[in-house]
Amino acid sequence: MEHRTTVSLENEAFDFLKQVGGENKSAFINQLLLEKKHRLLNQAILKANQEETNDTAYQKNLAEWEGTLADGLDP
Repeated sequence: MEHRTTVSLENEAFDFLKQVGGENKSAFINQLLLEKKHRLLNQAILKANQEETNDTAYQKNLAEWEGTLADGLDP
């Protein structure tokens, strides 16, 4: 599904878009937005991992459960 929108750009930004966007400026803008979305997701994952690492109660609980990983599996 596609959506149409109208945006206002400063002259410098529009000139740059014309220069790098080629014939399909919409595709270029879509790509930029999706790249930004992925960067934000990666930052959120990194932050969550850092918080998890610093959570001593969670780390203790994780260590206790780690011993059960192979329960019921044949060697």
